Amino acid sequence: MINFEKATVRLGQRRAELEDLSRISATARDPVALDQQSVGRLSRMDALQQQAMNQATEATRQRDLMRIEGAERRLRDGEYGYCEDCGEEIPDGRLAIDPMAERCVGCAG
Repeated sequence: MINFEKATVRLGQRRAELEDLSRISATARDPVALDQQSVGRLSRMDALQQQAMNQATEATRQRDLMRIEGAERRLRDGEYGYCEDCGEEIPDGRLAIDPMAERCVGCAG
């Protein structure tokens, strides 16, 4: 049986975690400034690579936030915890690992 109270707490905790990480890493995604005092081209390339990785990580966070919104909508609609493909109940263990899961293990594979 799906524990909707636990699901609400899990989703809220995950949302807060993602939003905190996004705030903390905001400056790491800023444009890389050309620093004439820096060691040179390799330092700038390293900074650009790091910026790109931070931007990719942020994109993943934003996708997860959208998945959380979808899970919260399914909670409101009474559809949370049921596979979108086969309609079977998603085990609580799977939802504990990924509270935004939309599919059971069999359909997600």
